[in-house]
Amino acid sequence: MSDSFNLDCRDCPRLAGFLDQVRRDHPGYHARPVPAFGDAAAQLLIVGLAPGMHGANRTGRPFTGDHAGILLYRSLHEFGFASRAVSEAADDPLVLKNCRISNAVKCLPPQNKPLPEEMRCCNRYLAAELRQRPPRVILALGSVAHQAVLMACGLKRASRKFAHHAVHDLPPTQDSSEGIRLYDSYHCSRYNTQTKRLTEAMFHAVFRDIVAELEQQ
Repeated sequence: MSDSFNLDCRDCPRLAGFLDQVRRDHPGYHARPVPAFGDAAAQLLIVGLAPGMHGANRTGRPFTGDHAGILLYRSLHEFGFASRAVSEAADDPLVLKNCRISNAVKCLPPQNKPLPEEMRCCNRYLAAELRQRPPRVILALGSVAHQAVLMACGLKRASRKFAHHAVHDLPPTQDSSEGIRLYDSYHCSRYNTQTKRLTEAMFHAVFRDIVAELEQQ
């Protein structure tokens, strides 16, 4: 299996079969693995869970087309990482600046819940991203993304505990002498934002620290 992202990947039979059904039900949807979006040499890498059914799975761009992207792209714009505050479609004029967005699992999983073996299979793509373009900072949106980052770095799950606004030092990659700083945040899902588990103020506090981190020489 190649570590290079493959738009036609079918290595996870359950996910491949589910996407086949989604394409039949929604012929106009992207309904394939969703590639990372943004600056290939970005210092900030944001990692989410997986494409949403009517969001990235529909549009082909991470966090685009459903509720989960509203707070994220508005925050990216406010803190200077995006050219506009709304991401509408894969071909809209939005440009990310010094930022890249990826997912722990590239394909839409049933009930938005990837199986452990699917996470392990797909993790090679994230690991390759970190090897090829080591960022200075990673923002993990939710515990699944946090676990995927640790796996991609060859670290044990128990070595760093997920918590909102927690910050962890990761070891240098083989292509970089500097370590990576991992920031955690609750996922910007509809459930989390509507129940106030994650407020805009909480999310922006994380981004302020990330900006301060990147401004350090």
